[in-house]
This record gives sequence, C-alpha cells and structure tokens, in this order.
Amino acid sequence: MKKPTFNVAIEPIAECSVMITLDLDGETRSLTKSQQNLIEPIAIDAPIFIASIAQRIRQTFTPYLMNVTPAYNTILVDYLPYRLQESEFISRLEQLISDIDISSLSSDQSNAILTIPTYYSKETALDLSRFEQQGISLDQLVELHTNSIYQVSAVGFMPGFAFLSDVAPELCMPRHETPRLSVPKGSVGVADRKTAVYPDQSPGGWNIIGRSPLQLFNSKVSVEHLNDASFFNVGDQVKFEAISRQDFLDLGGCLND
Repeated sequence: MKKPTFNVAIEPIAECSVMITLDLDGETRSLTKSQQNLIEPIAIDAPIFIASIAQRIRQTFTPYLMNVTPAYNTILVDYLPYRLQESEFISRLEQLISDIDISSLSSDQSNAILTIPTYYSKETALDLSRFEQQGISLDQLVELHTNSIYQVSAVGFMPGFAFLSDVAPELCMPRHETPRLSVPKGSVGVADRKTAVYPDQSPGGWNIIGRSPLQLFNSKVSVEHLNDASFFNVGDQVKFEAISRQDFLDLGGCLND
C-alpha cells in the first residue's frame, strides 16, 4: 500500500504561537505559495513524523517554549517571543524539519507497545447495554477491544487524553448525544472509530467499556521534561490487557466514584 506524502507549512497564528501543518498527500491548495514545499513531500506515517518533529522541538528549543501540542496533522508551538523573535524561530523550525533524516524515523520510535491494564466488567462498563443492543456480549467486547494494537493519533481534549486509532468495526459507536456530567478517572471509552482512557474525572460523552488503574498524566513535571508529563505521545503503539477486579484494586484502581 502506498504511504501518504506530506508537505509542511509553518505560520504564526498569535503573537506567541506558530502552527506547523502537515498537508496530507501533498495537497497544497489551501496553503499560500510561501508556505508550500518548505521541505520535499515525505512518504511516511503521519503520527511518526509528527511525533519526531515534536520531540526535536522540545529538545532544541527548551528555553523558549511554553507548550508543544501535537495533533493529527498539526503541531501547535507556544513560545516566549521576548526570548526569540518570530522570524528567527520560524526559520530555525524550517531548518530543523528539513534536517530530519526520514530513514531514521522508524528507529526513533520505540518498538515497545504500551500496555493498558483494564478491568472490564458490568460495574465499570457503564455503557455495556449499548453494545448488547448490537448483539455484543461483555466477553465479545473484551476480545474485540484487546485484540487490536492501537496508535496514538492525537493528544488533547484534556491533559493526557490520547485518541487511539482505530477500534474493530463491530465496536464503532457514536458518542452520547447528552454527555455524562462526570466520567470516572481511568474510564476506557469508545467514540466512533476511536478509543481512549480518561486520565482524570471529567464530563464526557464516550461509551465507557472498562476502567484502568494507571496514572496517565503528571502535572508536576518541569518544562525540561514536558514530554514525560503524559503517559502517551503521538505515534505510540498501545494495547489493552484485561485484568481482574482484584488486580485492578492492587494496582491502585478506585471503584468508589
């Protein structure tokens, strides 16, 4: 199968923010002439390339950064303009991206698969009935959800929340029309083709199928270690593993919320 190609564009969107955009399949119609072809089109998986750029930005520009936020085909970079002028920053970003050795990207990504222990049960699968209405039992749900290896395609919505692609077709389920006011921390959910773990208690409309005891976000890390704040990074590979109720509790899970 032919891999997609990309052009990369960088443009300021605020006085302290620039947006890096990967233009999928080399389609540059929406970009201005000055934004096009900053580097040659690249044939590689988008999440891997996004993750590689984000990692290099964090490593190279640490004294100038506030946040680096990768998504599906963009990276939002918030920086300190009084330490680095916009024109110089964009120029250095262009050079950084152009210098990336495409052939090395696969080796940059760890071959390890992140494992998410998950307690699937009637007490944690709050939306089991929606799947049962489609003829999917709890056992079938667990088998379908744990048999896939997912890729982190974006991190957002809330700190540490990773969008994982894609669930088995049988598990595709639309979001709730009316979101819950409170989804328990660690809840594993499905929305359309994506699956995710809620890193903290919050409102949410995903279909909850289980709960993980893992701590997925650390808000106390320093700027120098922003990449370590979240358990997930764009491009990571993830697998869910079913665990027992006792294992869930032994690993620090909570069932009282």
